[in-house]
Amino acid sequence: MIISQAFLLYEKDKKIQGYSPKTLTAYRLQANLLIRYFGDVDINTITYEKLKDYLSKDYERLKPSSIGHRVRFLKSLYRWALDEGYIDINPASKLKEPKEGSKIPKLLTREEVEILKSACKKPIEHALIRILYATGSRIGEIHKLNKNDIDFENRVIVVNGKSDKERKVFFNAECKIWIHNYLKFRNDDCEALFVTERNPKRRSSIAQLRYVVKRVAKRAGMNISVYPHRFRHSLASHMFEKGAPLDFVQHILGHTKSDITKRFYIHTNTEMSRQLYDRFY
Repeated sequence: MIISQAFLLYEKDKKIQGYSPKTLTAYRLQANLLIRYFGDVDINTITYEKLKDYLSKDYERLKPSSIGHRVRFLKSLYRWALDEGYIDINPASKLKEPKEGSKIPKLLTREEVEILKSACKKPIEHALIRILYATGSRIGEIHKLNKNDIDFENRVIVVNGKSDKERKVFFNAECKIWIHNYLKFRNDDCEALFVTERNPKRRSSIAQLRYVVKRVAKRAGMNISVYPHRFRHSLASHMFEKGAPLDFVQHILGHTKSDITKRFYIHTNTEMSRQLYDRFY
């Protein structure tokens, strides 16, 4: 079976399993890169050594995370092919992802969050900035929200995260007020929580929501890069500063692996330890 045929069957199975469209689009790109390198050959002709040659050819140009993504795709594709009986030996089983350095997450201070709030002018700006920071949700999760997803009485939202997993996030009274104000300002029947600023009103795209954040940051005169995910990182760190348990923050952020959440915990503890050192030295 040639690579293109194998991928089409693989893609159908993964759709049934609930893989996100974003993941499948990324894997489709990886399949095309594989075909570009080897040609649309029979998958049985690609050996472990050939896969290593393929992965190593761009090691100077690509980041370890990009190489790691290629490895994960190959392992997934060939594991599926073996399970389905299209190959007898899995040449990708011994492939290993490159080690990545532990990067310090980029955070906003509490003061910077307040500066951004103060720079908001339009109702959509007030509501979006506050919901990003209050819930720690991903921009893609907020993009999918509808008005009826908001439980104002209990200040709870059920968001749809990665791999179609739902989780509850919470928001404070300030966020509640500004979402209410934004919804009262609107005069449309669109079910989406955030809609386009121009008519006809329809659900805002992720790119449009990112633009709103950048617009506020520019108005605030911030000399740092401000993007939606930075609010998420900052909420985690600020929760740890107040003593929030690791597993609680992990749940709020929707991390399936605790080591991802630990990066914020370690960074916060390091900063607090430094401050104590400076104070008592």
